[in-house]
This record gives sequence, C-alpha cells and structure tokens, in this order.
Amino acid sequence: MHTPGVGCRTFFSLLQTHTPSQLFAESTPALSALGLKSEIIHAIKNPDWATIELDLSWLEQKNNCIITFNDINYPSQLKEIADPPPVLFVRGNPDLLSLPQIAIVGSRNPSSIGEETAFNFAKTLSHYGFVITSGLALGIDAASHRGALDAKGYTVAVAGTGLDRVYPARHKELATEIVNTGVMISEFPTGTTAKANHFPRRNRIISGLCLGLLVVEAARQSGSLITARMALEQNREVFAIPGSIHNPLARGCNALIREGAKLVETTQDIFEELNQFYQQDEKLLPAITQSTLDLEQQTLLNHIMFSPTSIDTMVENTGESVEIISSMLLILELQGYLEATAGGCYMRIK
Repeated sequence: MHTPGVGCRTFFSLLQTHTPSQLFAESTPALSALGLKSEIIHAIKNPDWATIELDLSWLEQKNNCIITFNDINYPSQLKEIADPPPVLFVRGNPDLLSLPQIAIVGSRNPSSIGEETAFNFAKTLSHYGFVITSGLALGIDAASHRGALDAKGYTVAVAGTGLDRVYPARHKELATEIVNTGVMISEFPTGTTAKANHFPRRNRIISGLCLGLLVVEAARQSGSLITARMALEQNREVFAIPGSIHNPLARGCNALIREGAKLVETTQDIFEELNQFYQQDEKLLPAITQSTLDLEQQTLLNHIMFSPTSIDTMVENTGESVEIISSMLLILELQGYLEATAGGCYMRIK
C-alpha cells in the first residue's frame, strides 16, 4: 500500500508467485524479470519505514485493525468484485462487514426532502436488520449514517482517506459515533489525504459490500451515478427514488430508472427484491396516524404538487383568496406537510 505504482491487480499478481517476505528478499534483476518498473523496484528495495511506523502506531490504538484479503473477516461480498482491495484498514467492529448491507448514496447538496428521505429509509432498513453503508460525505451519505444510528442500528462508512483523519472535517463527531457502534473502513493507509481520484475507488467498495444500492437524489453527472453503474457491473440490485422532471437532483435517479434500476417509493419495494435477507416484523411498520387537517386544509394540500407549486396556481385551483391560502400554508408547513421553495412556491413532502 506504500509502494507507488502498485495497484490491486499488480498486488494480487505478485502474491500469486511470492509471499511478501520472498518479494522483499528478491534481487533487483529478479524483480525486473517480474515486469516491475524501476520506481516500484526502488520502493520495494528501500521501504519507507517512517510511514510504516505510522501504520504500526495506528494499529496499536483501540478499535483499529487491518484485514487482508485472505483473512476470515474479509467480507465475502467484496471478494466478488473485479478489483477488491488487498488490504482494509478498519476502525470499529469488523464483524459488521459480513452482515447484509444496503448502500445509500446521493447528492452532497440535497434538498431537505431528499435528506429526510435518506434518513427515514436508512432508519427503517436498519429496523429490519440491514447494515447501512455509505461514504461519510456531506448530504445524503451523512443523513443515511444518521438514520441508521437513530434506529440503534449498524452503519459502515467507507472513507476516501486514511483512517487517521476524517473527510470532510465537519464529520468528526459523526465518524466517532459510527466507530463506537459501527465501523469505518478504507483501503488507504494512514497519512493519505483526500484526492479526487480516491473517491471512485472508494465508491467501488461501497457498491461491492452491499446487496443493493439505493440512490436518493443525484444530478445527471454525479459520483452517485458512477457508484450505481459500478453496482450494476458487480451484479448488485440498484434502486432509485424518482422525482419531478423539473428537479435537477432527480434527473440522475430518473435516468437510472430508465436504464433498469428499480423505482422505489417505500422500503417495501426494496424488500420485494431482497426478501430472503430480512424478517418482516409488523410491530416495526410505521403507524398510520389520523389526519389532523380540516376539510379546507386537506383540499388545499391536494392541490399542492410534489414539485414547486405557486400561490397563484393554488388560488386558481381552489378559488380561495391569497390571505386564506397563506394562512393555511403556514399551518401545513408547521405540521410538516410541505416546505417553501425558491420563487415563493411550495412543495408537498408528505
């Protein structure tokens, strides 16, 4: 992991003919005969002992360990992908990596309804015994981790840096919560900072660990869609929550659905595909509560779409005055039925 130029494929190729100790004992001509470039040979013959000592020091800390590809704790799901990481750095409970996992990914800048949706899906899926896996990023990732934690469930955070640091830094407290009850993993050794090319590599681990991957909100060009397509290549189930054609954050999900992802409106849609991995408990299903709205409020709500709706449209459709509608909008917003959007519009959220 500290040898520049040695990726997963080269690593596994070398281990087919050599143990690590044999490899380090080989002569320079013998290493060259293996097809290794001069800079790789130099790194093998001159190990960076300072960084290796950092790894060893990190390993001595509580809750930290390393899992190699041949360890019994290495997750079987991850072994199935084309380029599994040879080594996983782990903080927390490594046993969770072998439990059934659902990954949830999406925009780093989601709408409030998108964030709430990710949180609620993660919470419900956790109730049914699934481990929630994501990438500790801002937005949908963080909401998913928090939903699992709120349910007293388990969550896996896959990092794009070494585990001696947290990226983004504002998620240090969240990372601590995850380590205390769940697990953080990375293929990157200590001292590794965040770099753009690390995150696609991280994403293949997220999709590789899971049975199914849920995309909550994503633009047409986003890392979440890359992760979803990795999941399809890895023969994982891919789920997507649809959205308004006017919402740019829904276009990625809508595109995935057109390409064959399963359209998801409730967790039951996921259970239909993964029903062999959970036991349904009716006591865990959300209770259906009686509406507290009066007839006028309910009528107005029925005219508000799950996409931005202007007050002028509400006036036209209901025949009520702006003053009466504004009063009812305040009540509906306070009760969590809708939210205000840009341009003086409102959008229904439940």
